[in-house]
Amino acid sequence: MKKYIALLVFFIAHTVTAQENVLTAQDVAKIEAITNIVISQDGQKIAYQKVVPANPLEENVPAKSHLYIYDLSSKESTPLVTDYSISNIKFRPGSGSITFTAKRDKDEATAVYEMQPGGGDATKIYEFQTSISSYDWHSNGTQLAFVANKPQDKRENELPYTPEVYETDLENSTAFVTNLNDPTPKELAVEGHVTSVQWSPKGSQLAVAAAPTSLVDDFYTSQKIYIVDANTLNITAEVDHKGKQGPMKWSPDGKRIAFIAGEDQHDPIDGRLFIAEVTGGSPKILQKDFKGKFDGLDWKDNKTLYIQVSEGVYSSLGTIGLDGKMDKLFREEAMNITRFAVAGNNTIATTANTAQHPDELFVIKPKAGTAERITTSNPWLAEEKMGKQEVITYKAADGLEIEGILIHPINKSGKSPLITVVHGGPEAHYSNGWLTSYNMPGQLGAGEGYAVFYPNYRGSTGRGIEFAKSSQGDPAGLEFDDIIDGVDYLIENYDIDKDKVGVTGGSYGGYATAWMATRHTKRFAAGVMSVGISNNISKWGTSDIPEEMFLVHARKRIWDDYEFYLERSPIFYADQAETPLLILHGKDDTRVNPGQSYELYRHIKTRTETPVRLVLYPGEGHGNRKSTARYDYNLRMMQWFDTYLKDGSITLPDANIAPDGQ
Repeated sequence: MKKYIALLVFFIAHTVTAQENVLTAQDVAKIEAITNIVISQDGQKIAYQKVVPANPLEENVPAKSHLYIYDLSSKESTPLVTDYSISNIKFRPGSGSITFTAKRDKDEATAVYEMQPGGGDATKIYEFQTSISSYDWHSNGTQLAFVANKPQDKRENELPYTPEVYETDLENSTAFVTNLNDPTPKELAVEGHVTSVQWSPKGSQLAVAAAPTSLVDDFYTSQKIYIVDANTLNITAEVDHKGKQGPMKWSPDGKRIAFIAGEDQHDPIDGRLFIAEVTGGSPKILQKDFKGKFDGLDWKDNKTLYIQVSEGVYSSLGTIGLDGKMDKLFREEAMNITRFAVAGNNTIATTANTAQHPDELFVIKPKAGTAERITTSNPWLAEEKMGKQEVITYKAADGLEIEGILIHPINKSGKSPLITVVHGGPEAHYSNGWLTSYNMPGQLGAGEGYAVFYPNYRGSTGRGIEFAKSSQGDPAGLEFDDIIDGVDYLIENYDIDKDKVGVTGGSYGGYATAWMATRHTKRFAAGVMSVGISNNISKWGTSDIPEEMFLVHARKRIWDDYEFYLERSPIFYADQAETPLLILHGKDDTRVNPGQSYELYRHIKTRTETPVRLVLYPGEGHGNRKSTARYDYNLRMMQWFDTYLKDGSITLPDANIAPDGQ
């Protein structure tokens, strides 16, 4: 009888929700968004990519990336490529054509294609024996610098079986230059694994970013910038800096390189701005004490840069001089800016999202002060009812001010159940924009009566280097206490039901979820953990970033204090777990090995009577990329929260998932 009543309540609640035109899992699965953008030098055309997911009910594949062009004179967008995926869009110097990389049906590797802004079929203009991962045009429009793996002769194995030898025979990417009139590639004399290459404005030099090997750990911890002579292809200088490496850009006169990187090797994020001379040596940091994060850059002139920055949950565009003086150009608290591109006439193209929509294309005219929205990728969203989104601040137990974002439930009757969404990293942060995806309940949760909370706990980015480093050496300590302090603040001030608090997150957010479901199990009534950490000792030896973890998180070796790391592991408290826990993991995850999920599942299942379920996704890694896998994740996440936060059930929900609405 109790089961019948619970099902009836669930049916009525979802019927009311369906009638109100709120987001569903199928809606979330079809959301499109604008990603990469480039603007022509004259500021008249913008080429952009639109991410279009596949129908999860028909095929389980990654989203496609289509090519569009917007004409600022006619104010019209034209689709150029919609039948296959493209990347690395650029305007070819001197021709006005658009180039991109793609691997079409008959291609053996990813090649460079060209097409006219007016449309027509794309022409393959350069291919290599292996896939081209990135490229850059010389200012003359005929020479290319590109990054690809060296062709390798396949070794014949005399046995009918070939094992994999871990971290051996690594394939490094190399930088090449070629002239399309004589397309024989020449290799740059840069050892290691090249990640990007860029011509100087006059084409006499190239800037190359490279790591010692293709290991992910080296990518994060050991990249350097090298200056290469375009004639000899030899290194002439290198920038002496240790820290995570971000984007770089030549000054117009070719005398300097601006780049975004970590302040030092212990900075968890590439969020500081540096200027390096082409003669190499130590770079100069600009605005060392900036209480924010540099996200993007471009040169305005030889003494000034355009910059994109985050400050807490807000973002803005501005300028900065070589003397460090900063000026704001554009800031709208309701818009979260995600990237930008600048034309020669200072017209700015940018992508941004808001609480009502994901990334769209906007244009900011010189001295306009306002952003004109160009695209509407999901017009049906305007008909959906959205929960109010509010930026909140609260004090942690030690007095530190913490920021967060709260999405209110659309319908409220009495105290609200709460879903807490913890970001990964922890070197990341939530911005005041679109916060709904396959793994973030957001407006989907609001439509089903949940309040949804996004805390930017200590160790988050966007608030300066001191705040970003403030959680180091204290895993699951004050950083996760900040989250509980935020929940307490919401219970006291926003009419949240203290007995119906859930938690979810992926990666480091999955670690937080596991920690809350074990160490602080009395506080949380349900948890959905994704690709998370359960055992800090075994995690170190099975991850592809053990050195990065040491440098920017742990700050001491596990073998120097095994007991400490065990006591900061959710498995240590698994015997007291009372929080029903859904564990989700990609079977091919190399960042957080699926063994972390196996361990926690086995501990809880063996040592308690608490509901626990482990779901593995074949073909997925550190987060799901394919359409049906994402849709399944979303359905399971909401089913789990509905079961334990709404229905008050103590039994496991059905393991078989049906599409919503069926």
